[in-house]
Amino acid sequence: MTANVWCAAIVIALLLTFVFPAFADVAIPQLTGRVVDQTGTLSSSDIAALTQKLRDFETRKGSQIAVLIVPTTQPETIEQFSIRVAEAWKIGRKKVDDGAILVVAKNDRHLRIEVGYGLEGALTDVTSRRIIDEVITPKFREGDFAGGISAGADRIIRIIDGEPLPTPSRSVNFGSWNDIEPLFYFVLFGPLVVGGFLRAMFGRLLGSVVTGVIVGLLAWFVLESAVIGLGAGVLGAVLTFVADLLGVGSGTGRSSGGSWSSGSSSGGWSSGSSSSDSGSFSGGGGSFGGGGASGSW
Repeated sequence: MTANVWCAAIVIALLLTFVFPAFADVAIPQLTGRVVDQTGTLSSSDIAALTQKLRDFETRKGSQIAVLIVPTTQPETIEQFSIRVAEAWKIGRKKVDDGAILVVAKNDRHLRIEVGYGLEGALTDVTSRRIIDEVITPKFREGDFAGGISAGADRIIRIIDGEPLPTPSRSVNFGSWNDIEPLFYFVLFGPLVVGGFLRAMFGRLLGSVVTGVIVGLLAWFVLESAVIGLGAGVLGAVLTFVADLLGVGSGTGRSSGGSWSSGSSSGGWSSGSSSSDSGSFSGGGGSFGGGGASGSW
């Protein structure tokens, strides 16, 4: 009798070992961009267009909106899953809490708009439900997921636009390494290449200053920060001046007779291509409390 009990216990334990993982919560997807599609529903052009729309809105208003499409949230409800996503991604600005996430569980035919604390006065539960019922799900029923998500994002943007929120910070968003890699190499090696020609034209001191101005203006234009532009300009001028003192240059060099002679360069920079946000997007630290609405189609 005892042996039978032990055998039964072992069998049950083995069954539970295989059954429990099937009921484990769905893992929170990594935040790789403003649009995360784990189902392949959206085309690359759909993602690019939607990403650009959400990026432009954040630049103008400061609020962050993200879209997540997953196959299923089972065994959790979409409400349980969405709040876990919101807590992990932290969409929206810290202490402003002006983030919103549109979560679509395609196989479950459920969707939800998760709203940050700071937007609950404008993007209320009732308003969120109307966006789902009147704008998004009609297109979903027709199989137009890209159109439904885009239209829903447009309506969310329009509503948030009417909310008095702090203006976007002018601090620099450096983004991914691919975004600033060309500028980094130009600031580092540009004075050696361009500075040689400018020193030949204007002399050591003035040529270094002109090189610094060019580097500074480029940094200012790319990063939209006068402070960083000034720093890059000063660094460029100093590197150009020091390179001349050391006789270092790419493309030009000073001969022993004091005249300039041309040379070849094997250096330069190359910028990598990036798609959508290329991992540069991240939540701003916003908080969520479960506000929003859910629906189905």
